[in-house]
Amino acid sequence: MKEKERILRAKAGQMKETADYRMKLMKEPLLHYLFFELTLRCNENCVHCGSRCGEVHSEEIPAEVFIGVLDKVAVDFAGHLPMLCLTGGEPLLRKEFFDIVHHAKKLGFSWGITSNGTLITKEVARRLKEAGMATISVSLDGTKEYHDAFRRSEGSFERTVEGLSNLMEQGFQEVQVTTVVTPANLAQLDDLFQVLCGIDVDSWRLVGMEPIGRALDRPDLFLNKEEHLQLLRYIRNKREEGYPVTYGCSHWLGLTYERDVRDWYFFCYSGITTAGIMANGDIGGCLDIERNAETIQGNVLRDDFTEVWKNRFRIFRTPLSTRCEECRTCPDEEFCKGGSAHSWDYAKNRQMVCFRREW
Repeated sequence: MKEKERILRAKAGQMKETADYRMKLMKEPLLHYLFFELTLRCNENCVHCGSRCGEVHSEEIPAEVFIGVLDKVAVDFAGHLPMLCLTGGEPLLRKEFFDIVHHAKKLGFSWGITSNGTLITKEVARRLKEAGMATISVSLDGTKEYHDAFRRSEGSFERTVEGLSNLMEQGFQEVQVTTVVTPANLAQLDDLFQVLCGIDVDSWRLVGMEPIGRALDRPDLFLNKEEHLQLLRYIRNKREEGYPVTYGCSHWLGLTYERDVRDWYFFCYSGITTAGIMANGDIGGCLDIERNAETIQGNVLRDDFTEVWKNRFRIFRTPLSTRCEECRTCPDEEFCKGGSAHSWDYAKNRQMVCFRREW
């Protein structure tokens, strides 16, 4: 009992340090991650797609605009270049993909992508290596039958596993698999774990279903309290066994699970260390956040990105908890600050995902 109390006291002290650092960043933001949403096109049609790919259509700004942003950021943030993260849709569908990443490499950016992995042939993996890709997150949501149905793409599982294998053959050191967990695949995690051990990926990121995009139309996809706890216990056990398994960055989990299921404590980085440029040129924080007049901060077709970063983003640099009485009066407000920006209900000004309400 004394050891448990000691650990909890140590966590509380570290969480206070993290909370203080977050407030410092809200006053003095540091751009660590810059996301480029290259396209909203995708070769899959996922049940839960946060971007509703296939339903929504977006103008795609010319590749020259993305390259121009890189040129400007390379000058304005010289000495502290942000990590460039390319996403979509499926970013490899953008025909100028390799032009953009080779230019990023020439400018000195470290870069990575999120992908469904199905287009990563041996040749594509070789080209990614040649272009200097540092990290990649590939989505794999279960064993074959579940994954193909979830992605609504026959043969997706085999193509994704092949893509992962092609990446590992190239010797990449930061190949991560991301799995979205629902009530239907929770019992498959050990089977999928065996698949990933066979490929020998570098890490496995598990996230519960989030209330964004098409998932909002499917309440059956969300984990209940006991299922969430089962997921967190599963991750904690794997980490105690020495495996590189982690919970996603989303959500304050409370004293019991914080730090046990990921490397550090929760806070939402959107707008204070992270910015995103959308396929149509809009500027925002995390690309999973609801896109509305309040969250979109400008557009690179008419605004200078650096000026937007320095002088706007007020919505992200003010704790969400200030907008909600329930959050303001919560005992965990100092550490949570209203939770993740991507799961905030901007119409009702309340958090849609709050584990304190559950446990």
